[in-house]
Amino acid sequence: MRSGEMSKRENHREDVAGRANVADSPELLAYYDRVEKLELGALWTVANKIEPWEPKSASVPMLWRYADIRGLVSRSADLVSPEKAGRRVLYFNNPGRRDVAASVGWLYSGLQVMRAGEVASAHAHAASALRFIMEGRGAYTIVDGHKLSLGANDFVLTPNGTWHEHGVEADGTECIWQDGLDIPLVNAMEANFYAVHPDLQQTVTRPVNDMVNAWGAPGLRPANEAWARGYSPLLKYEWGPTYEALLRHGKTSDGSPYDGVMMNYINPVTGGPVMATIGAAMQMLRPGEATRAHRHTGSIMYQACKGRGYSIIDGKRFDWQERDVFCVPSWCWHEHANASASEDACLFSFNDLPVMQALGLYREEALRDRDGHQIIIP
Repeated sequence: MRSGEMSKRENHREDVAGRANVADSPELLAYYDRVEKLELGALWTVANKIEPWEPKSASVPMLWRYADIRGLVSRSADLVSPEKAGRRVLYFNNPGRRDVAASVGWLYSGLQVMRAGEVASAHAHAASALRFIMEGRGAYTIVDGHKLSLGANDFVLTPNGTWHEHGVEADGTECIWQDGLDIPLVNAMEANFYAVHPDLQQTVTRPVNDMVNAWGAPGLRPANEAWARGYSPLLKYEWGPTYEALLRHGKTSDGSPYDGVMMNYINPVTGGPVMATIGAAMQMLRPGEATRAHRHTGSIMYQACKGRGYSIIDGKRFDWQERDVFCVPSWCWHEHANASASEDACLFSFNDLPVMQALGLYREEALRDRDGHQIIIP
């Protein structure tokens, strides 16, 4: 390295006992040159960078307003066919994660549109996926031969390794839904696969909504049905029973000081998350409710599916209304508030918390100052 380039070499020093604090010298710089020629590196130059004191996400808090993007999502249906696009989606491209097409952390998300009579080809991949229906009538998903009809605020799974396809019935209307996948995580682990169904479409082998009818009764499990796969057999979680569960729970509980009245979508066989790498939840903020701030490892994508309000994320206020989408990066302070004094508000969310918990990496911290509320940064 030439003397004029000395400042370009990484050396993340900290003048703290127990942290790397090695000053550059001509002898060390020459040594580093020799080391690098053998594709080696001196740990002490990067140790403080790769082992931070606490998590610092490359993602930034973002809010995508549905009013701004809905027309563009719909317009894509005029420009690109589902056959050519594979999946006709506008994805949420976080400025800090553009290199991996992530919306936050290692999660991908976007809005997909399909019109009446359209069908996307069946495919399978190693990434796990979900859909949250936003608007329209007649949408459906087929997962390994199980057909599921979908309505607004329904939540459906297309787990990793399953054949799945989406469409809208011929007598339906234009439908828009939010996709969520762990594509960036699976790619980071260098484990992704993708396959197109040899017939392009599946054959429906069971009655429509059979999995919901078999597994969707609260507190009950079909006596003669075995299930050993690593994801929920329910596949579809309907909005009506979900909202009713929130209302009933809210009558008997104050809820969480950080999330209001919150219900996790679960695998009815295990009681755990719906899929091994992605969890999901629905929470309700009662009229005028404002939660306290906390932070945790793990990233979250939110959609406001009912009402209006705001969230404060690392000191910045984001005002949202129905169908707006926003994200909370890992280890960012966040709190939520319902802007209405008379109507409740609901937030759907999906997250990578199952990964954090399975690997023993989950940590959570409550904000102790100012009665648990952040200072809003102008």
